[in-house]
Amino acid sequence: MKADLIIYNAREIATMKSGSKAKCGSDMNDAGVIKDAGMAIKDGKIIAIGASSEIQQNYSWDTVIDAEGKIITPGFVDSHTHPVFVHTREDEFAMRLAGKSYVEIAMAGGGIRSSIASTRAASEEELFELAKGRIIRMIAQGTTTLEAKSGYGLNTESELKQLRVIQSLNESLPIDIIATFMGAHEFPEEYKSDHESYLKILCEEMIPAAKEQGVAEFCDIFTEAHVYSIEESRRVLSCAADHGFKLKMHADEIEAIGGAELAAELKCVSADHLGAASDAGILAMKAAGVIPVLLPATLFSLRSRTYARGRYMIEQGLPVAIATDYNPGSCNCDSMAFTMSLACLQMGLSPVEALAAATINAAHALGRGDVCGSLEIGKQADLIIWDIPSINFIPYHLGSSHISRVLKLGKTIWQEN
Repeated sequence: MKADLIIYNAREIATMKSGSKAKCGSDMNDAGVIKDAGMAIKDGKIIAIGASSEIQQNYSWDTVIDAEGKIITPGFVDSHTHPVFVHTREDEFAMRLAGKSYVEIAMAGGGIRSSIASTRAASEEELFELAKGRIIRMIAQGTTTLEAKSGYGLNTESELKQLRVIQSLNESLPIDIIATFMGAHEFPEEYKSDHESYLKILCEEMIPAAKEQGVAEFCDIFTEAHVYSIEESRRVLSCAADHGFKLKMHADEIEAIGGAELAAELKCVSADHLGAASDAGILAMKAAGVIPVLLPATLFSLRSRTYARGRYMIEQGLPVAIATDYNPGSCNCDSMAFTMSLACLQMGLSPVEALAAATINAAHALGRGDVCGSLEIGKQADLIIWDIPSINFIPYHLGSSHISRVLKLGKTIWQEN
């Protein structure tokens, strides 16, 4: 049988095989490893995976990659990022080191609001070029599917501008980039004391326009005591659902105000952060099928003493996912491997659980579990070839990358020199 590409001579392939479901419970600790392995790829999809010798015997090919005894995993799925902005906010990092909290910085005019003016003033071309460079660095670190949010414009024109930029990035770069509308990221300064007027703009202008222009798949909101209340969040998300958006939430990052419970009530695809989520909220999410997306690098960057309870969530049977939360303020992290390290060190995940959280479960958090996140027949050939001794090495090593090659749809999109 003819293949476009075969890969052979891998020491092992961690397939993360899961069938049609996200990995839960003990299944998160099963990497689906095939030793002395290879795969055949045609039209961007995996048509065979198994013993290297069998792949070589059963397939002819146009192109071949000798994996040279390396490890192969699925490509990373980064299911929560904010890459479309102008200026970084490293001064806030110094403020946090001097003792200011995230909320104190935000209430003093820093935080999300400080990114608004520059994003509103920037052209689509400027935003595109800046975000493109950031995403190329993410690709070099193994990300093959990416979610990207708006949320730094906070008016109709600028939010739609960011979403068009995300659409252009998806069309121009060699990975899948999935757009999320997040006009409810903060209340802009001009509506700081008039929430009702901004909520009307969100529901009557922004959400209908984003849907009409077809520039976003998900709608997200920052549900927290100092931003959007539970009632405000229910109103915005219900409007988004009525317009056909799939739902996500920034929930219970700092305080347990009922965000996880609301995510369950509205049957969100995912609830993200969850650093302070209650037991009741976590169990409600499980019952409703909401995927928890944990963001350990954010809590690390904020110098948090406590982290989301990843170990507890896995023990309760939830399909935990992790993401970088790459953004200009609270978490300027673009490395899924480092995010895995923090999930292990601070949230109690094993290396294999962290890999499951960064691949197959993250794919399900984007509604893409049927096409990516694991290496199975019929799925996209999105993968990383690692020059490492074992899966455990990925979170064990801190700092430099040991990635040899990144493939998307069976095409090399990054390779070490």
